[in-house]
Amino acid sequence: QVQLVESGGGLVQPGGSLRLSCAASGTIGRIITTGWYRQAPGKQRELVAGITIAGTTNYADSVKGRFTISRDNAKNTVYLQMNSLKPEDTAHYYCKVVVAAGGISNYWGQGTQVTVSS
Repeated sequence: QVQLVESGGGLVQPGGSLRLSCAASGTIGRIITTGWYRQAPGKQRELVAGITIAGTTNYADSVKGRFTISRDNAKNTVYLQMNSLKPEDTAHYYCKVVVAAGGISNYWGQGTQVTVSS
């Protein structure tokens, strides 16, 4: 089992920044990919950013140039630096890892709320 704990969410004004963290613990095995997703009320959950074991990153078009995903392998932690935040970035943000440990498994965290409002 893998446990994920997200942190770093909160209330920020438009144009502000936040840094989300996702710390993994437990029987981690080999993390293949890690992704940040978000879900706003009444909307489907969507991929915001992802990073593979090789370090390849991908972003949703709506966040390109504003968000940066990175990781610290020694700490089993993935970060999402969010700059120039907009009200439409308001959502619950979730971390997901895909782990290879006797098979392929997906794990989700409980998420952290990000609210962008003046």
